[in-house]
Formats: sequence, C-alpha cells, structure tokens
Amino acid sequence: MRWRFLDSGDLDGAEQMSLDAGLMDRARETGEALLRVYGWSRPTLSFGRHESVRGRFDPNVLERENVGAVRRPTGGRVLMHDREVTYSVTAPAPEEERLNESYRRINAMLMSAIARLGVQVAAAPVSRPRRPGGAACFAEPSAGELVVDGRKLVGSAQVRERGALLQHGSILIDDDQPRIAELAAQPLTPALPAATLRACLGRSPTYDEVRDALGAALAEAEGEPSGLDADEAARFAAPHRARFSSAEWTWRI
Repeated sequence: MRWRFLDSGDLDGAEQMSLDAGLMDRARETGEALLRVYGWSRPTLSFGRHESVRGRFDPNVLERENVGAVRRPTGGRVLMHDREVTYSVTAPAPEEERLNESYRRINAMLMSAIARLGVQVAAAPVSRPRRPGGAACFAEPSAGELVVDGRKLVGSAQVRERGALLQHGSILIDDDQPRIAELAAQPLTPALPAATLRACLGRSPTYDEVRDALGAALAEAEGEPSGLDADEAARFAAPHRARFSSAEWTWRI
C-alpha cells in the first residue's frame, strides 16, 4: 500500500475535522494511506461523535474564553487541544482486517516516533470499567493507548466506515487537560495528571521535532512516503466543512 505524508499546520477545529473526514474519502478512492500531522489555531475542545455535551459545556462560556468547540468523526470523550501535536492516519480498511490489528500497527509507528524523541512508552492493558459520572479522555487510559508509568501520553480513537479507517490522536507536549473541568458547567470525574513530552524530556520539543519523528517512523515502517498537496486535501475536505462548522452538529446531543 502506498503511503503519503502531510503537514497541515495550525487550523481551526472544523477545518481539521473536515480534513480527517475528507481524507477517509480519499483513502476509499485512491487506495492510499496517509499520515497527517497538525495543530490548532486556538485552544479547542473536541467532543466524541456520540458524547453527550449539552448542559455539560456552555458555548457562550467557551467563546468568551476564546476556546473553540468541534465534534469529532470518531468516538471517545472530550479533549482539550492546545499544547500538543495531533496525528491522523487515513487508510483503506479491508473487511478481513480487525480494528485492533490496524490499531496495533499504527501504535507501533507512534511508539517508534516517540522513542526517537527519547521517550519510551507502552500500550496500556485492558482498562478497568469506566468510573461513573462525566469524564474527559485523559481521565484514564483505554486499552492499547500509549502511556508512561501508567499515565496517558497519547490519546487515540479510530473509526471505520465503508472500507476506510481514520485513527487520530493527541501527543501531549504539555498538560492542558485540567482546563476541561474549569470550563465545564457540571462536575467531571477527576483526571489523573497526564504524561507529557515536557515532563519526560525535561524540555518542550517543538512541533517540527515531533512532526519529523513521525515522518521518520513512517519511512522506517512503510518506506519513504510521498507528500500530498494541501490543495488536494482541501478538495476532499470541502464536502464536510458545513457539517463540522455547524453548531447543530457540534451541540446535537
């Protein structure tokens, strides 16, 4: 399978989620896989596709605090995106391939990239039953997520639809997740402190360092990837922009 690589840089939440959804369409059309790296133009809460957030967060409060909000095409729980590097993988998903097989393969690439930065991570074991009450994504690791000493460093989610997959996630440079509880209108389950690259390394690696480590890990695993033109990616994103920009979609449940 041919792999591509794309650095989208900092964009708003609706544009980043539109790109992730559109690049799933591209995977179906071309049969190619793509590793994309991106950031966020302002702090942004992203909600899981089926997560209930009405009454838990107030859009007026978020706007007053200059915090964006977007609903992801993947499941999971609320995340604060700020001082992090976000990755996404879009690829064909053959019917015979199990979700955990693709998850493990992508995680192996992530582990290699993070090791290049000087941090050793492990995959979390099968998690305990969810604690009652509201909780954020980094409150506790799910099975297979990447942890340092039991604390989550990379939060990931995957969705598979119509022969394509999207897996995306946050690689934390610093821990902005406590802001979720500060912004919430209702109490959230207390989160364990997240692992961060700054804490592990004693310094904050740059976006470029993390991006280059991801690109090198991809090249090692799959061969040197070709770049993808940003205009081509934007063309696939275009049909999805209205949905991810819509307050009706973001706050639908």
